[in-house]
Amino acid sequence: MRILLVEDEVDLGLAIKQVLVSEKYVVDWVSDGAQAWGYLESQWTDYTVAIFDWLVPELSGLELCQRLRLSQNPLPVLMLTALGQPENRVAGLDAGADDYLIKPFVMEELLARLRALARRSPQLQPQTLTIGALTLDYANNALYLGLAQPPQTIPLTAKEFQILAYLMQNPDRIIAGSKIRHQLWDLDEEPMSNVVAAQMRLLRRKLASYGCNCPIETISGQGYRFNTQQ
Repeated sequence: MRILLVEDEVDLGLAIKQVLVSEKYVVDWVSDGAQAWGYLESQWTDYTVAIFDWLVPELSGLELCQRLRLSQNPLPVLMLTALGQPENRVAGLDAGADDYLIKPFVMEELLARLRALARRSPQLQPQTLTIGALTLDYANNALYLGLAQPPQTIPLTAKEFQILAYLMQNPDRIIAGSKIRHQLWDLDEEPMSNVVAAQMRLLRRKLASYGCNCPIETISGQGYRFNTQQ
């Protein structure tokens, strides 16, 4: 799950990003609304939820919400603000925000509200995703092998989990390595061009060590595909 975080308070933005990354989210953090809108319009980024601070420079969180809804973009938005009066909450929700969190807040509540958005929004990540003998458990960040109970648990790093989740969410679709790199690494990172291939090798090797016939195919000159027929 990829999140766009728009927050101009450096300490708060860094703290939120660290918490979200620890929960295996991919996070793009920007400090002004104009840059955020550029990310939202980018062909390389497919966000599943956005967190907007109301009072950010250039374009406010409120204006970002309005632009999204005017462009018929259904991206779920959690609004952060110190403006806690009822009329402010009403204005935020009327502008298109899906939820509203008043500063100061605890990170546990932020995460709970993101989970609530996911439960209410079927386009966001499911609780589990099963294809063949592989089951991804988003709540516990786990991969299970086999249909017997209890299934075998395969430990994954955060990036391995994200890659497998992205491919399993797009079964039988060829996805370019560049698309995977842009989708699963923050835009302010500059990973090596071969980072996806290297991660794929490690993931295949790990699955093989647990006796799993890896369903991820390399399509020469095109990208990668999670083959559901294997």
